[in-house]
Amino acid sequence: MIENLRTILIALTERLDDETPSGALAYGLSLAEKAQARVTVQAVSVRLVLPHAWISRFVGMVVAAENRRLRELAEEVAERARGDAAAAGILCTTQTEHLSSDRLLASFAAQARLHDLAVIEAAPRSLTVDRGLIETLLFESGRPLIVVPPGCETFAARRILVAWDGSAQAARALHDALPFLRLAERVEIVAVTGEKDLSHAVPGVEVAPGLAHHGVAVTVTDLPAGDGDVAGVLRRHATEMGADMIVMGAFVRSLLAETVLGGVTQAMLGSCPVPILMAH
Repeated sequence: MIENLRTILIALTERLDDETPSGALAYGLSLAEKAQARVTVQAVSVRLVLPHAWISRFVGMVVAAENRRLRELAEEVAERARGDAAAAGILCTTQTEHLSSDRLLASFAAQARLHDLAVIEAAPRSLTVDRGLIETLLFESGRPLIVVPPGCETFAARRILVAWDGSAQAARALHDALPFLRLAERVEIVAVTGEKDLSHAVPGVEVAPGLAHHGVAVTVTDLPAGDGDVAGVLRRHATEMGADMIVMGAFVRSLLAETVLGGVTQAMLGSCPVPILMAH
């Protein structure tokens, strides 16, 4: 059983352009089975809203029909989740809502605050709703988040890579990941050097003694940034060490930027071979 992990939120969105079930559901249930945790599956469809009241009756009928289809799709996902959870002996509550995008984000954030951890699919094909959902869960829930790449359906934590730059965000992610680090056979703290000034940051080697008090033995590795592609360096090293999970802090850009998440964070979410545990 994974220590101090008792409640898990699995956040699912069903969109107009994609009816493929989210891999986050299978991964989240696999994690819940390992942790003996309760699960809430929140399957929400995005309600289509007509921009003008005077739009034609025909278009209104088409939109209404599509909204019905999306609601039914979310209900089918919830029903499948209940069945899969029951088969695995997992206590599972499901919620289905049909909301506008802004209300959807607020609903997910509120639910995440009531759970120990949230799980969501990375969904690199989606740059709108799910990206906003990831940002909302990270920055407004106060809870850690596991972002699951497509195709990853089974929880594992034998080998964990911790991306370390000495920042407060990295420290928060490291702390939130402790239940998983205690399970791991191998934990490697990796600092990518040369991309930014780390002279005033806490070096990775100073983290090791504190983790030892928690029963976690680690190795510390410094890797050169090379061409500045920090995300690429982390992804390659995760693949080389056979990592099951990456732990990293989430960074923000200026509010004037097009995206809220920082460059390395965005790059990792866009293409990562393993689930990422993130915190802010």
